[in-house]
Amino acid sequence: MGSYASGAIHDWKGCSDEIVKVLSQQDEFEITRVEEDLDALVSPNLDPYDLIVFYYTVGEISDAQKNGLLNHVASGKGYVGVHSAADSFRGCPEYRSMVGGYFVTHPRYRDYQVSIVDSEHEITEGLDEFVVTDEQYILDYDPRNHVLASALWKGNAAPVAWTKNWGEGKVFYLALGHDASACKHEMFETLLQRGALWAGSNGGE
Repeated sequence: MGSYASGAIHDWKGCSDEIVKVLSQQDEFEITRVEEDLDALVSPNLDPYDLIVFYYTVGEISDAQKNGLLNHVASGKGYVGVHSAADSFRGCPEYRSMVGGYFVTHPRYRDYQVSIVDSEHEITEGLDEFVVTDEQYILDYDPRNHVLASALWKGNAAPVAWTKNWGEGKVFYLALGHDASACKHEMFETLLQRGALWAGSNGGE
């Protein structure tokens, strides 16, 4: 599992610390942390890993890095994108396709309610609506995504978490987690842990 981070737009260092801490609570994960080195994505560097956890903002990705990441996931591995993972590599439509959507805008950092759309999926099973203090990402997304949770924005439901397949691999995207404080929310931790376990295991959607 890799946690990749960059950019001054988000407190990637603080968020990365929290993401590693949250995933370290699960015995299933042996964590390798990578910071500011996208060449870690170049084949065959990802071969030892069953799951990539991505926290990155904007940036550019080379063909070798893109192909390494996308082909690795498509071969039957897992990808978890957190928050600004949907605002990375704006010039790379293939990356956007794998994630399942991309950032459009966000309202001010505030309290907002998240509703569970699918309470039977293993990631959201047994969870109820909850309130977060976070930056709500408004995303343009593939309608084929399996939306697990959403939040209202201008009267419409905007996805907060979804799953999708990429080739033989599995993708989980979580829009929460703007800063370290948001990453400490109990429901962020629960969704990240469950989403990582789901994406990192073989099997269908």
